[in-house]
Amino acid sequence: MTEPKVVVLDYGSGNVHSVVNAFVAQGADVELTGDRAKALAADGLVVPGVGAYASVMEQLLAIGAPSIIDQRLSAAKPVFGICVGLQVLFDSGTEHGIDTEGLGQWPGVITKLESPTLPHIGWNTVDAAEGSALFEGIEEEHFYFVHSYGACDFPLERETAFEKPKVTWAEYGSRFVAAVENGPLSATQFHPEKSGEAGLRLISNWLKTL
Repeated sequence: MTEPKVVVLDYGSGNVHSVVNAFVAQGADVELTGDRAKALAADGLVVPGVGAYASVMEQLLAIGAPSIIDQRLSAAKPVFGICVGLQVLFDSGTEHGIDTEGLGQWPGVITKLESPTLPHIGWNTVDAAEGSALFEGIEEEHFYFVHSYGACDFPLERETAFEKPKVTWAEYGSRFVAAVENGPLSATQFHPEKSGEAGLRLISNWLKTL
């Protein structure tokens, strides 16, 4: 079987080499690049994210990432977001009193988690969506989170004229979105590359969908 070609989008975000290594470990042919043509041609595109919402969006805009993602999704070519790479897929994010427009793939706003202790750092379980492809065989496992903000609501889960996305939730003080599977667009709030064997299995599950 030919190795799936995966581009990890290089837009200046930190901590991307562990992401690259995790996808390589699961049999993908991986390139870290911000090259538009390569990002469009790959079997799968991974959008990592570390840091503040506003700065990540600024960096993504600088390399034309919104149109890359739009073009891939319009052609039903898979995109996978990680951590802030999930958050920027929503309409907007509010951090430190600053409202920043996101990519708008999903309605909703990223806000601070309702918990007395932040950030949320460490291992947590999830309530995997029924029929999830990402969590097949790892529904009861723990995953590694590092964040203070998240999507605490997912309007498309309630009202949509299309097939409803599969939404996986987690709890830390209150409920927040841990992962979404929406046609060719998938994302996790946790870091699969830091989640041990369970995270590698999730990456493998996604690669099988390419």
